[in-house]
Amino acid sequence: MFLRTTLLKTFLFFFLAVFTTAMVAAQSRPAAQNFPSLEASPQAIMHGQRIANNSSNWRDLAEAALWASSFNAGQGSEEKALAHLAKIDGAAEELKGELSGDTRERGEYILNFIHRRFLKTYSAKQTRVDDIFVSGRFNCVSSAVLYMVFATSAGLDVGGVVTKDHAFATVKTTAETIDVETTNRYGFDPGNKKEFLDAFGKTTGFAYTPARNYRDRSNVNRAELISIILSNRISTLNSAKRYAEAVPLAINLLALMSGNNSEIREHFEDPRQLLMTCLFNLGSHLTNTGKEDDAIAWAQYAGAKYPDQKRWKEITETAARNKIVKLIRQKKIAEAHSALATKKPILDDGFFLELEMIVIDAEALAKVNTARNQDEALAAIAWLEQNRDKLASSRLDDMLFKVVQDEAERLRRRKAFVEALDWLEDAIKKYGQNTKLNAAVRNIQQNRIAELHNEFAKLFNKKDYEQAKIFVENSLKEFPDDKNLLNNLERVNKAMGMQ
Repeated sequence: MFLRTTLLKTFLFFFLAVFTTAMVAAQSRPAAQNFPSLEASPQAIMHGQRIANNSSNWRDLAEAALWASSFNAGQGSEEKALAHLAKIDGAAEELKGELSGDTRERGEYILNFIHRRFLKTYSAKQTRVDDIFVSGRFNCVSSAVLYMVFATSAGLDVGGVVTKDHAFATVKTTAETIDVETTNRYGFDPGNKKEFLDAFGKTTGFAYTPARNYRDRSNVNRAELISIILSNRISTLNSAKRYAEAVPLAINLLALMSGNNSEIREHFEDPRQLLMTCLFNLGSHLTNTGKEDDAIAWAQYAGAKYPDQKRWKEITETAARNKIVKLIRQKKIAEAHSALATKKPILDDGFFLELEMIVIDAEALAKVNTARNQDEALAAIAWLEQNRDKLASSRLDDMLFKVVQDEAERLRRRKAFVEALDWLEDAIKKYGQNTKLNAAVRNIQQNRIAELHNEFAKLFNKKDYEQAKIFVENSLKEFPDDKNLLNNLERVNKAMGMQ
């Protein structure tokens, strides 16, 4: 199976489990922080130059394939690849002594040869050539590349083909171009019946490999076929969210292909586009896993060498917003102010003001919610008025009225009804009529009237009518038009008249 590289878009806000060993320090970020190197390895450049434009030097192809398979694949992988190169050298020499016949016969023999010697078990994601010599596992890409190396060593004109989910090789003769399904021992010119040979080359029957649907096929040259090893490895790392490890592979893939005159075609991803995707993936991943400062530093660091104003701005702004919101949720308002100030030089003025309003709103809300007495309420109101220009008018009004209402409610609970009403009336005079404050006034008035009625009832029930009358008359000085209090006065007068 041809494992295609996918464009992974993880902004939401997406973490590094493993960083590659190829790390560098950058002047534009903290010295203690490590990011993947943005410099291509010398080997990538060297191999790229050697195999550029469809090289026919089979050993250059072998070395490039082993390097693409082993680069950043683990400690000692590249050194081990040298031992695998010796195996290829020996097998190529052995093959030369066995080949005979025309191009078709030699091409078919080579496919049978590599299956007998090296290709043991198909594994869809085993795209590395070096691992074939260790485990015998292969997929369409690694087997096609290995076939290309040996067929080129025998002087055949070999190319590659990619489809949506597959890769295979081709061999050119003077009369035709023959497909080679390298995942199958009998895949030379699939769709045609051919002799079945045992391990000793004897014919024991016939084998038939059906031709696949290759309508959506794109031809690739030898350099491009090798490059798919790297792009498949990148895809695997991206799928596992190991974005920091994918970046060096993408950097080196671009370097490997820099001298190759590749065309943009279906099923073959542009190396630079793939690199930019990997760079953005890492930035988004850092953001989404709570490493907002790292994401911003990465955008500054990688964006300086690989600019894309829109995408790097998106990552920077998303990370900055997430950082501020996270601190606010943790109730670290002072830290949010400080963090925003440090990021001001890299943020657009408009976006900075937007985040500043978010921080100020959170600070205002904290002051409103933490006011526990009248002095703190007055301090919160003063702060809100001082920062009036930095808050939305509707939001400011809501907070002012909440402070006023909360203090009025505290006074009501203490049964300081007169003070509560005075407090509300002062607020209404200062800020104007407001339905919420008017409702609060009515609620406290009703509570006060209920209290006055209850006190009257105690005196009346004790038949202390004289004191009850004095009490209700004083109550009517506060609420002269209240029907309940007027009824109480009528009731006590009637009771006194009956004595």
